[in-house]
Amino acid sequence: MVKLIEMMLDEGLITKDAISTLVKSRPPKKISFANLISEGMIELPVVENFLVKKIRQGVITLSHLEKIEGIDIVPILKEVAKALHVEYVDLDEEEIDMKLFSAIPYKQLLKYNVIPIEETDLNVLIAFDDPLDMGAQDAIQRLFPKKPIRIAIAKPSQIHQHLQRLEINESVKGLIQDIRQDLSQEGNIDVDDEESSAVLKLIDIILKSAIYIGASDIHIEATEKSCIVRERVDGMLRQSFTFDKDIFNPLSSRMKLLSNLDIAEKRKPQDGRFSATVSGREFDFRVSTLPTIYGESIVLRILDKTKAMIRLEDAGMSKFCYERFSQSIKVPYGIVLVTGPTGSGKTTTLYGALNAIKDVKDKIITVEDPVEYQMSGLQQVQVQPNVGLSFASALKSILRQDPDKIMIGEIRDQETLRIAIQAALTGHLVLSTLHTNDAISAVTRILDMGIEEYLVSGALVAIQAQRLVRKICTHCKKETVLPERLLKDIRQYLPENPTFYKGEGCKECGLSGYKGREMISEVLTISETFSRMIARNASKEEMTKQAIEEGFISMFEDGVHKALEGKTTIEEIYRVARL
Repeated sequence: MVKLIEMMLDEGLITKDAISTLVKSRPPKKISFANLISEGMIELPVVENFLVKKIRQGVITLSHLEKIEGIDIVPILKEVAKALHVEYVDLDEEEIDMKLFSAIPYKQLLKYNVIPIEETDLNVLIAFDDPLDMGAQDAIQRLFPKKPIRIAIAKPSQIHQHLQRLEINESVKGLIQDIRQDLSQEGNIDVDDEESSAVLKLIDIILKSAIYIGASDIHIEATEKSCIVRERVDGMLRQSFTFDKDIFNPLSSRMKLLSNLDIAEKRKPQDGRFSATVSGREFDFRVSTLPTIYGESIVLRILDKTKAMIRLEDAGMSKFCYERFSQSIKVPYGIVLVTGPTGSGKTTTLYGALNAIKDVKDKIITVEDPVEYQMSGLQQVQVQPNVGLSFASALKSILRQDPDKIMIGEIRDQETLRIAIQAALTGHLVLSTLHTNDAISAVTRILDMGIEEYLVSGALVAIQAQRLVRKICTHCKKETVLPERLLKDIRQYLPENPTFYKGEGCKECGLSGYKGREMISEVLTISETFSRMIARNASKEEMTKQAIEEGFISMFEDGVHKALEGKTTIEEIYRVARL
């Protein structure tokens, strides 16, 4: 970075006065391309043209580009590709042909940092991380004596990620050959020979891999050319295995057998469940299949029974939100709502709340769809619409069971909401979830569902809105400079000299820069004044103003505070809680 800026000084693209201005500013600013551009000392196209020229001259490589902060390198890569008369490919958008990958020894791929992408009748497309390395091109060309190779460039980090992922495939090559051998000998996998089945061993590896990295779901998908396995880690999907297309059928058949599903039925969706002990811990796997144009999509939800026992104080709430929410769930009656989109940790928060308030003196009944975790000291009811046991009908029966506290997995309709509010008004504490984007919107959503204002104002105790943000990996955490476009909307929340962090990406976090998740939240407690505003059907703007006067801190602001503490990044806050 410093050498590049020195080269720009030598070429007269920037002046010493510009550098001096950055250093003398209060607080002093780091000498970086991002700051030079944001301060108007140099134009972005000038920087891009300069970097393209230096790559063509061999002064820097594509790997150096990724170390430059605050600049999108994709336009630069496209310009480099155009200048060198090669292609630019986004490897995340490409489907790798596994037969082609198997044709090149993995050690060669690793040595030259290349990824084979596609073979046509005329040539073979190969992505290089250094398009000027003629030695690498000659070595790869020798592996394809009958066809010329077509050079492409991609982000070096993408090539590295794909090579790391394909390394896992190398470790299961023997199992894949065993599966093919079973298929060729018998035409099908022997479903009774469970101990020796290579497919079962492959499934065991897939499950162990997902649990080891802390995945919540496993996606096994048939595509046009292959069978891919992806895992949802910290709310984001990442690809872990890629197999040839012929592996999908035995894999899906065995998965269906484990889940007591019909292996012959491939035209309609099916749902099942199985349990397995992985690394000494017992897990439940909820399985869903869906027909697709290339075969089927199989999704396994991993249910770890230990997660139900999370303590509320360990959920990642800020001290302010934790104190407000804890006080709210200790009231004798009323309704407390947790809101947010699917996958924002609402159910985990409810279980944490139940853990905090459960007492042998209280009868606590839950109604859920499905019951994901079993907890002692609670009566848990599973919704079964096929026999007429809906949320509403279950709630009516629960109220005849003399409960003290009730947890409703989700309020989906007006009837369930009305019964929940009536239960809250008649001396029960009701905890439930609702799908809204923020806490104050939950009030207007309830009114829009047709519940009278006086009932809502009397029943509501508190509403918590939440999201889950990815935490910066502690193994590769470092300070970073934010571009001006990100800073301009959050200036009001920042101290005089803010410091932000990011994860560079390492083996510990799968090169993502993030590991683990934490909650950002906002808690709206319903005061007497706020209750009167609901009763007179005040506008959302009026309610927001009143909430702020009473000390309400928005979820976005809570997220910015977490970024300033170095727990997450501003980009992550914008991703999950846009202003």
